[in-house]
Amino acid sequence: MTSDTTSETEQKIADTLARLHRTDDLAGVEAIRVEALGKQGWLNQLMKTLGRMSPEERQVEGPRLQGMRTRISEALDDRKAALEAAELERRLATETLDLTLPAPAMPTGSVHPVSQVMDELAEIFADLGFSVATGPEIEDDWHNFTALNMAETHPARAMHDTFYFGEQDRDARGNRMLLRTHTSPVQIRSMVEQGAPIRLIAPGRVYRSDSDATHTPMFHQIEGLVIDRDIHLGHLKWTLETFLKAFFERDDIVLRLRPSYFPFTEPSVEVDVGFAVENGRRVLGGSGDDEGHGWMELLGSGMVNARVIHFAGLDPDEWQGFAFGVGVDRLAMLKYGMDDLRAFFDGDQRWLAHYGFSPFDRPTLSGGVGARA
Repeated sequence: MTSDTTSETEQKIADTLARLHRTDDLAGVEAIRVEALGKQGWLNQLMKTLGRMSPEERQVEGPRLQGMRTRISEALDDRKAALEAAELERRLATETLDLTLPAPAMPTGSVHPVSQVMDELAEIFADLGFSVATGPEIEDDWHNFTALNMAETHPARAMHDTFYFGEQDRDARGNRMLLRTHTSPVQIRSMVEQGAPIRLIAPGRVYRSDSDATHTPMFHQIEGLVIDRDIHLGHLKWTLETFLKAFFERDDIVLRLRPSYFPFTEPSVEVDVGFAVENGRRVLGGSGDDEGHGWMELLGSGMVNARVIHFAGLDPDEWQGFAFGVGVDRLAMLKYGMDDLRAFFDGDQRWLAHYGFSPFDRPTLSGGVGARA
């Protein structure tokens, strides 16, 4: 590179640095960077000439051109930092924050109605001395059906009612595996593990092959179990009345027990609750025999079958008990005015914002049972 070329290059660098010093906005700084150091920038074009030089020339010109590149890069960074600092100072001097204004609303999550109702039920039954028990959702045939006195020909065992795993998926005893159809297996497991007396509720997800406005393939259920000496149907009725009055927060809940049949209870009863229609929706309360009222089937229950007690390893001549089961989703629909069960699982944020509960201000029923009892 000749001395004249070197002199021109030095002058170009001086002009670039002078222009950079006069630039008063970031867009101008970026334009100078592209002009000098961009892919087609003049300094990059000079760097490409190194390949055509002899080794001796390259040894001299290489460090010199790299030094020019470093000077321009550092000057660009310094000018950019100075302009950004000046902009920040300007904003701090002109912009103000009114600390008396309310803070902007922050996005918050909602507690799903099912979770809310689960917690309400746990509070109520805790007041009644019940513990909460859980169990696996993937069950074996014995715990889900056989131990609950369900015959091999029971309709619930059919493929169109139950989600079975493949024939190769069996437990060590050869039992078929399935998605549990109720939380009753938790009762069997608890009796086997804990013995008697026992007083528990078993909430959780269950699975059945069904889908419409009031049924979904996966839903939530809570079952209750009491095993003790000298337990009779009167204990069951009092427990259900106390539970429903506390949950719906009404003292005029009236129950009707109708004879029914379940393999795991004997005798078995369907439990109806009185309701009236207000503003187009059913509201529980009062006797279903009153004018303008009716009866709604709400849950199934009964005295635990002696065979079930025997399967759990207990002596049915010494121990008796009652059990009941109800859909958590259905309780939520009745209490909070929802009309389609499928919406519970659609994941629609608008629905959850409307029916969900604030995580910081949720209703509580704790202590309500004791006052009624």
